[in-house]
Formats: sequence, C-alpha cells, structure tokens
Amino acid sequence: MKSVFEKYGFLFSVAGLIVLLDQWTKTLVRTSLPLGGTWLPESLGWVAPYARIVNWHNTGAAFGMFQSGSMIFTVLAFIVTGVIIYYFPQVERSDWTLRLAMSMQLGGAIGNLIDRLLHDGRVTDFISVGTFPVFNVADSSISVGTVVLLLGVYLQERAAKRAKADPGESNRASEVISE
Repeated sequence: MKSVFEKYGFLFSVAGLIVLLDQWTKTLVRTSLPLGGTWLPESLGWVAPYARIVNWHNTGAAFGMFQSGSMIFTVLAFIVTGVIIYYFPQVERSDWTLRLAMSMQLGGAIGNLIDRLLHDGRVTDFISVGTFPVFNVADSSISVGTVVLLLGVYLQERAAKRAKADPGESNRASEVISE
C-alpha cells in the first residue's frame, strides 16, 4: 500500500481536489439555476457584461468546441486517464511541472467524464467571461495543466541548452529545475 501511495499520492491528491471542486460547483449551479439561467450578485452588476455565472450544457470538448462529440470525448477521457495513470510513476519526482500538469489534466478529464456518464453525455458549464465560450473548473484545470506542461518543457530545454554550453553549469541548472 505504501508503494502505491508513493507512486500515485500526489497525482490522486491533486486530481481528487480538482474533481471535488469541479463536481461541487457544477452541482451548485445545476441546483440553483435553471438551464440557461444567469446569476450575478446585484452588488457586482457592473461586471455583468464581462463575467457571470450561467447554467449551460455542452456535448463537445472544452469551451464548446466539437459539439455533439460526447461519445468520442467519453472514450478519449478513459484513454487519457489510463495513459496518465500508467505513465505517471515513470516521471521523475524532480520534474514537478510534468507531475503537476498530468495531475491537473487527470482531474479535469475525470471531472468532465463524470458529467458525461451521469448526465446523458452533457457537461455542465457555468463560467461566462465576455464573449469567450462558457467553461467550468475541469476545463480550466485541463487548460492550466497544459500551460504548466509547456512551461516545464521550456524550462527543461533552457536548462539543457545552458548545460550544453557550459558543462559546469549543468549541476546548477538541474538544481534550479527541481526547486
């Protein structure tokens, strides 16, 4: 049991928190607003043209892309989940950006997968900002996880270039990445 926790503790802790927050906020929206309904505190009425909470369904991917692709995205979520769970123990503990990115993407994938399985292929979206498509916590987690992944790749490539240019620098570069 200790070995499983050592391998997956971080992954399941971060992903679990994201799933809990995602499902809690979606349930709150579904029970408090009718489909298509909008909410914004009166004291923040000036924000209404820019941001609001709405109850909206999505059968496509994040941010309303590829509508009516629910079955494809359900299968894809299962595949992504399996790949992340398989690959995660192989990632070095010092590679915190990849570990965090994978955890966030797993949490987002599972959060939206739960909706698809429990709500006839529909995902509840509720965050509406300007003219940007309506999204949810899971969508945000997947997107931020992708940014963290790209940032990590950039930092590693930068450290590798420095190490190649100055071999004595490689020890210091790897210490910076692992901090």
